[in-house]
Amino acid sequence: MKVTDLPAVNATLNGISTLLITTGWIMIKTERKRAHAACMLGAILTSAAFLACYLVYHFLKAGHVTYFTYPGWPKALYLLILGTHTPLAIAVVPMIILTIIPALRQRFDAHKRIARWTLPIWLYVSVTGVLVYFMLYVWFPSAKI
Repeated sequence: MKVTDLPAVNATLNGISTLLITTGWIMIKTERKRAHAACMLGAILTSAAFLACYLVYHFLKAGHVTYFTYPGWPKALYLLILGTHTPLAIAVVPMIILTIIPALRQRFDAHKRIARWTLPIWLYVSVTGVLVYFMLYVWFPSAKI
């Protein structure tokens, strides 16, 4: 595997996280608690793997920045998505941790209270991570990647 393969790996991990988060939400809504826990554990693991790959990619590509060079509305949309994705991606990490802790302590009232905020943000970050990849590397690739 080459370092240039990591963005596709990251998008795949984000996509898997999206599916697991969504399935986990469905499972808890249908009162399938074990399935919910399994899905959310899977989402945590795939999100952690994404974070590790993302950090490795940016460490290995130190000093190199990939720019979105396509003009017009695609660039405006890309910047809007990236501008919301990035701060929420930073914020969701401690939120996930704060959501897990009460669940592990079987304080499901507290878990549910914070999960109502964590789930939509985590889902948004996962989905927009895939969109950023597609916009940057597939739909509107830069001439100098």
